[in-house]
Amino acid sequence: MKFSRRLVAAILIALSVCIVANAQDAASIQQKLIAKYPLTKATADRTDIVTAGAVLVLEKDNLLMYTTTTTIPPVNTYKNGKLSQGIFSGTKKCAFCAFVPVISSVPAVDQRTFVSGEKFWVTGIEAHDDGIVFALLSDPYNDVRYYSQLKFPFPHGSVPPADTFMNTVAEVIKVQPSDDSNGSGNDSKQAQAGAGGAAQSAPAAAPAPAQAMAPIPPPPPPADAPPAAPKTIAKGQTKDVVVAILGQPSKVVNLGSKEIDVYPDMKITFVNNKVTDVQ
Repeated sequence: MKFSRRLVAAILIALSVCIVANAQDAASIQQKLIAKYPLTKATADRTDIVTAGAVLVLEKDNLLMYTTTTTIPPVNTYKNGKLSQGIFSGTKKCAFCAFVPVISSVPAVDQRTFVSGEKFWVTGIEAHDDGIVFALLSDPYNDVRYYSQLKFPFPHGSVPPADTFMNTVAEVIKVQPSDDSNGSGNDSKQAQAGAGGAAQSAPAAAPAPAQAMAPIPPPPPPADAPPAAPKTIAKGQTKDVVVAILGQPSKVVNLGSKEIDVYPDMKITFVNNKVTDVQ
C-alpha cells in the first residue's frame, strides 16, 4: 500500500513538472512570435487601427473571417498543410440542421474567405495548452472589416521545439517587407560627386587682358514677378497628383492599403492610393 501511494505521488509530481515545462515552452514560443510578428492595436470596436504593427501576407488559401460586428470570430486551424474550420464555422444552414435544435437556431453571418497573397493585421498572439492562437483583423472591404482566429495546434499535445513551430507558422503567414528607398538617393549623391570631380579637374581659363571700355549704364530694374500660386493638396487626390505638386516625400511609411508620406512641413495619409488626411 505504501509503495502504491509513493508511486502515485511520483507520477503526479512528474505530470506537474511536465505541465509547468510545457507552459514555459509555450510562453517562450509566444514571445518569439510577438517579436517576429509585431502586434497591431485596434479600437475597441475594431473599426480602425490605433497603432499599426506588421502587415501579414497569407501564404495559404481558405482563411475564413467574419465581419467585426459578429459576436464571436471563426476559428481556423492549420494542420497537415491546410487551413480548415469546425462544423459551426459556416453561415448557411445545412439540410439536417433543422432537426437539431441547437444547430438550427444558429443565425447566418456575413463572412469572407481570404486566399493566398491577401494581407491583414495581427492584433493578438496567445499561448494555450494545446497550441498558439493568432487574432487577425483585415483592412476595410467596402467599409467593412473582418476578423478571425488562426490556431496552430501542438502536435500530440506536447510543445515542439521553438524553431520547428516557427517554421510551421511561416508556412501560413509572413511579414510584408518594407520598401527600400535608399537606392535612388545614393545614385543621386554619386552623380553629384562625379560632376563635382569633373569641374575640379578642368583647368582654369587664363584671364583676358584688361581693356579700356566706356561705362555701361545699369540695366533697368526687373518687373515684379507675380506671386506663385499656392500648392494645394485635397482629399481624394492620388499619390501621383500629390508627387507632381510637392515632389517626392522624404519618408514613406507603407502599411498595406494605408500609406503615410512625410514632407518637411506636413504628413499626408493615403488609403487605397487616395488622400484621406493631411497634417
